[in-house]
Amino acid sequence: MSADSKQPQPPDDRSAATADSASLLLSNARLTDGRTVDVRLVGGRIEAVGTAGSLTAVGARVDLAGYLLLPAPAEPHAHADTALSADSPGPVSYAPEEVQRRATEAALLQLGHGATAQRAHVRIGDVHGLGPLEAVLQARRSLRGLVDLTTVAVPRLLTGTAGADGLAMLRDAVKMGASVVGGCPDLDPDPAGYVEAVLEVAAEQGCPVDLHTDADEPARLARFAAMAGGLRPGVTIGPCAGLARLPSDVARRAADQLAAAGVTVVCLPQGGCEATERRGAAPVRLLRSAGVRLAAGGGALRDVSNPVGRGDPLEAAYLLASLGGLPVEDAYGAVSAAARTAMGLAEVRVEAGFPAELLAVRGERLSGVLSLAYSRIVVHRGRVVARTSAVREYCDSAAALDLPRQARPERPEPGSPPAGPVVRS
Repeated sequence: MSADSKQPQPPDDRSAATADSASLLLSNARLTDGRTVDVRLVGGRIEAVGTAGSLTAVGARVDLAGYLLLPAPAEPHAHADTALSADSPGPVSYAPEEVQRRATEAALLQLGHGATAQRAHVRIGDVHGLGPLEAVLQARRSLRGLVDLTTVAVPRLLTGTAGADGLAMLRDAVKMGASVVGGCPDLDPDPAGYVEAVLEVAAEQGCPVDLHTDADEPARLARFAAMAGGLRPGVTIGPCAGLARLPSDVARRAADQLAAAGVTVVCLPQGGCEATERRGAAPVRLLRSAGVRLAAGGGALRDVSNPVGRGDPLEAAYLLASLGGLPVEDAYGAVSAAARTAMGLAEVRVEAGFPAELLAVRGERLSGVLSLAYSRIVVHRGRVVARTSAVREYCDSAAALDLPRQARPERPEPGSPPAGPVVRS
C-alpha cells in the first residue's frame, strides 16, 4: 500500500486545494450520527449544514462521498525542536536553520494527519539560549494560513543561582512570542520552586501553563496540583505515565486531587517524549473515572525518545480505544474537542456558526476510520490545506474478482505484477 499525495485524488476537489475563495462546499459528507449532508464554509466558519444536495456551491466544491467528516483534531504536545532527528548522524543539531527545517517538516506532517492546531514544546537555555525558540517561531510564521502553531517555552532550571538565568530567559521567551510557559519540574533540584516560578511568570504575562511530569511521586504531584489550581483551567500537565506504576489506591487519590485542582492531563498513548526518561502511558480510565480533564497528544515524533513516533492524532485515539479501553467517541474526543480545550481554542462542531476546522477520513463509522485512517482531507480556516490519498492494489485472482474497482494505475512500474482491482482506503 502506498499513501502519498501523488496517488489519484478524490473527485471534484483539485481546485479546492489551491483556491483561497471565500466559499467552499463540502458535499455528500457522512457525519458520525449517520446523516449525509452538505456543509458550506464561508470566511473560515461553517455557514450552513443541510441534507445532501440541498446547498449550492458558490465557490469551490469538494465531493466527500465515502468520507466521514469530523471536527479536526489538535496536537497539544509536540516537540518541534527535536522532531525528525532520530536518524541524524552524531549529536542533534540545534543550528537555527536545522531546527526551523525540522519544525516546519514536522508541522506539515502532523497537519497531513489532520492536526490543524499544534502546540510545540521548545527547550530554551543551556548553550543554545533562545535560538531554538526563534527558529520554531520562524517556522510558525512561514506556516501561517496552513496550520496554527503555538510554542511553549521550556527552561531546564528555574531555582537557585543556576536558575536565575533560566527565569530571565523564560520572561524573554514570552516577549519573543512564546504563548505558553512550562518545563519539567522533575529535573530541577527544587521541583516545587520550579512550579512556583513558572506560575509566577504565567500570572505576570497572562499565559497558560503546560508542565512535563512523570507523576510517579504522589506527594509532589499533589503539591503541583494544589499550586496550579488557582490558574485553572489554564494549566496542563503530562504525560503522567508514572501514575500507572503506582499502587491503585495511591493512583486513585492522586487522580482525585488532579480533578479537584481542575488541571488538564495530556497523556501520550504513543509513548514518551524527550523530557521524560521512562516510557508508558497514563491510566486513562482511572483519570476519567475520577473526573480529570483528559486530552491526548503525540509526544516524540521520530526523535531519540521514540524513533518511530508518528505524531498522528488518529493513532493516539486508536490506542486510547484499543489499549486504554475508552469508548471510540471518547477516544476521538481526547484528540479533538478535549485537545482544543486544553489549548484554549474555540470548540468545533459540524454545525453552522462553528470554526471550519475539519477532517474528512474515508470510511463510514468512527471505529472504522480509527482502524484504517488512510485517505484524509484536512480543512483549516475554511479551505483544504492537505490531502492524502491511499490506494491498495491486488493482483488479479479469483479471490479478488468481487472487490470494488475504483481506479487502475495508468502506467505500471516495470517489473510490477499484473494490475488488479484497486481499493481506495
